[in-house]
Amino acid sequence: MSNGRTRPKTIVLAAILALALVAGAWMFQRGTVTTRVNGTRLFSQVSAIVRDNYVDTVSDTRMYQLALDGMLSELDDPYDTYLTPERLDNLSERTSGSYAGIGLQVDVRDGSLVVVNPLPGGPGEKAGILTGDRIVQIDGKTVSGWTAEEVQKLLRGVPGSVVEIAIQHAGSATPVTLKLTRAAIHHSAIKRAALLPAGVGYVALSVFSDSTARELAATVDSLVHAGATSLTLDLRSNPGGLLDQGVAVADLFLDRGERVASTAGRDSSDNVVFTDTAAQRWPKLTIAILVDDKSASAAEVVAGALQDHDRAVVLGMTTYGKGSVQHIFPVTAGGAVRLTTARWRTPLGRFISRPPPNSTADNGDSEPARPKYRTDGGRTVLGGGGITPDVTIADTTASPENLALMRALGMNVSRFHDALTGYALEIKATNAIKSPDFTVTPAMLDEIYKRMQARSVDVPRSTYDDAAPLVSRLFAYEVARYVFGAEAEFRRKAQDDRVLIAAQRLLGASRSQADALHRAGEMQHAGPSE
Repeated sequence: MSNGRTRPKTIVLAAILALALVAGAWMFQRGTVTTRVNGTRLFSQVSAIVRDNYVDTVSDTRMYQLALDGMLSELDDPYDTYLTPERLDNLSERTSGSYAGIGLQVDVRDGSLVVVNPLPGGPGEKAGILTGDRIVQIDGKTVSGWTAEEVQKLLRGVPGSVVEIAIQHAGSATPVTLKLTRAAIHHSAIKRAALLPAGVGYVALSVFSDSTARELAATVDSLVHAGATSLTLDLRSNPGGLLDQGVAVADLFLDRGERVASTAGRDSSDNVVFTDTAAQRWPKLTIAILVDDKSASAAEVVAGALQDHDRAVVLGMTTYGKGSVQHIFPVTAGGAVRLTTARWRTPLGRFISRPPPNSTADNGDSEPARPKYRTDGGRTVLGGGGITPDVTIADTTASPENLALMRALGMNVSRFHDALTGYALEIKATNAIKSPDFTVTPAMLDEIYKRMQARSVDVPRSTYDDAAPLVSRLFAYEVARYVFGAEAEFRRKAQDDRVLIAAQRLLGASRSQADALHRAGEMQHAGPSE
């Protein structure tokens, strides 16, 4: 049977089971024993009917899973979900940043596993594994055609255990076999740190794990020691994480007694006001925060707190708008339920969750009206719909030419990237490019197009040529990463990063935080950047 025939029945099944479970639990909490029993009986009857008569075999385990998913989805909160033991382990890893393995970030390119980055100090780096190396075998198993997730399961294990891998270096036809001992790996929350021109310190945070505030404090201390007089905190594409770490990061930049955030929930224990407990660590640093539409949760806590207190200029695009707090409740069989228990607000009381899609403003506008608030310095900021930047700067990839290329690529985006990576690795093997500041030539663009065609990526040449600046940038980043390393890739990207460039110029021209905020107001008043 096709998925098209069975899927609607599966949805109906989930809805029926969800209704039965919800009814039973609701009445049980109110002590109506007879109705609770009827709800339980109804669930058992429906389960038996499905098990015995449904066109496809559905196990009891599957039916319970559908019922759980259906019940949680009916709460109309996208963050409420049942976590299987495997998903719970993944969540625990993201929040702790720790696992046991050999410290390699890998990606699938042309069906083979390519090392994107060996983590500093990990067993892989110590063994001489380099960016651009291909993993050919793991414990004697050929991994061609495997997914990155399948490979990850083989590479990880108990600390002290041994894994044997065959690595093929760029330009070499003969794989090298290595025996590596798995070790505890901590994946730092600091994605990138650098001292940019004019004394601008730069730190990109990838997530808010249980050590983010500590790692950030040490990193900023190092940058200040190296000569940083201002700081750009990059929270773009940061999905958030632990609320207490968002509060702790904001605490680093605010004064004692200033409110950081507050939460309100059904239980009194969820009604909390978070207040700064220590003097700010770097009061003379002028700060800019970079955000985009993927900045969420704890990242928005930081951006909102510093914006409310006029402690940072926020640049980029309006954030995701996740103003809720979840708790993890362990359940039987090693799983857990992630459930929204509270909603949080910024120091000014702004609630930043995006409104329901069908809501409209009282004045009849197509978008809901957003409440206005005044910061400590009297600036106007908006509630609802995420954190709106002080200076709006759009993504450079969204031009009509670039969007046309993305539409033409369709489902072949990964093959397009395969062509870029494969070409970059060949260049690495030939040692043909000597500087990360190389120029992408027309001949290189022609070669990329040929490699796309060889992978059955059918894009009109005119569409490809119109988007040549984007293709050139993406290819330059690939070459910088695989030939010269992650630092060279960052430096190359920084030259094209309009949001980062605007932050650098603003901070470089400002004498104080107040001056930076004034200049930001003038920039925004002149019109959003496109």
